[in-house]
Amino acid sequence: MRHPQRLASRERIRKLRKAVRLAKVQRFRRALRHGVAAAIEHDEIPLPTDIRTVIDVGSHRGQFAVLALSRFPSARVLCFEPLEDPRSTLSEVVAADRDRVEVFPYAAAASGGSQTMEVSRADDSSSLRPIGPRHVAAFPGTDPEATTSVQAARIDEVVESVDLPCLMKIDVQGCELEVLQGAEQLLPKVEHLVVECSFTELYLGQALAGEVVAYLHERGYRLTGIYDLKRDRLGFCLQADFLFQRHLG
Repeated sequence: MRHPQRLASRERIRKLRKAVRLAKVQRFRRALRHGVAAAIEHDEIPLPTDIRTVIDVGSHRGQFAVLALSRFPSARVLCFEPLEDPRSTLSEVVAADRDRVEVFPYAAAASGGSQTMEVSRADDSSSLRPIGPRHVAAFPGTDPEATTSVQAARIDEVVESVDLPCLMKIDVQGCELEVLQGAEQLLPKVEHLVVECSFTELYLGQALAGEVVAYLHERGYRLTGIYDLKRDRLGFCLQADFLFQRHLG
């Protein structure tokens, strides 16, 4: 098992290195003025630069959207964010690129309608599923503080068309499988998928990594990489970003 102090030291070094990299890019510096750090940790994921459509599911304040605007200069970015406060910041952060960005005020799900979201003290950990004790223990300060009603929608019913190649990124705190189920008609057009998957139950009743992999395998995708692996203080694996590619053979 890893030593907790060593893990904490590595995390501080990681954050320092990220701050240095963010300061070098004007779009990233502009986002920082709104308190938003571009998700440059996703830069290690091998993706082509000619992506034409990015579907950013669980956009929060625009961390991935800002990176996508920079990394994929020809892409249109479609953002899904149901919570009002993060969505307001997101709109401000991408204002300079409003001709390339569309923001949808929905929680992507398997079905539409009003749903209850559990809001975490760290609102990027909020979810349509109850926040589990393992999550709170691993990520202090993420305990639930309120619930709110949000509007849910199937991606299939919101996104009418995409330019190819298309990338979908899903970061929805335990609701990954439901998002995919609500995008079944669109998936044949999505060549690249980046999905944050959990190895243990962080949100009650969530589908774990194996279930997501099996679901996508049945629909023509292959798991081609695992990135940004997160561990708890004892070194146990919690979650990571899974890269899936549509299998053409």
